[in-house]
Amino acid sequence: MKDDEGAGEIDLTPMLDVVFILLIFFIVTSVFVKEAGYDVTRPVASTTESITVEPILIAVSPAGEVWMDGDVVLPRNLRLRIEQRLAETPNAGVVIQADQDSTNEHVLEIMNAAREAQVASIQIAAED
Repeated sequence: MKDDEGAGEIDLTPMLDVVFILLIFFIVTSVFVKEAGYDVTRPVASTTESITVEPILIAVSPAGEVWMDGDVVLPRNLRLRIEQRLAETPNAGVVIQADQDSTNEHVLEIMNAAREAQVASIQIAAED
């Protein structure tokens, strides 16, 4: 009788192994987008385009702070930081997330640093 009682149990160990292997696979293959680190209010534009490559996001606050990868970046260090990110993703373009209350001077500094770093595509983020 003891043999009959044990025959009805289901061993879940192989199923848990498969679930953990799938979990590890999806974690390893997922793409992580590096955010600029500052939430800006983007200006409204009449025409916008979607981007297809992973961008290098750079944000400008209304106070003129430049944010990249969650850190405030000094203008003199911006070119170096962009070059470091280009080494990680060679075909990436720069997307400038300028707050609608920020000045054009800071946006131009970012554009100049991106050009000096030889970025192929420089775009400014906007709302539809």
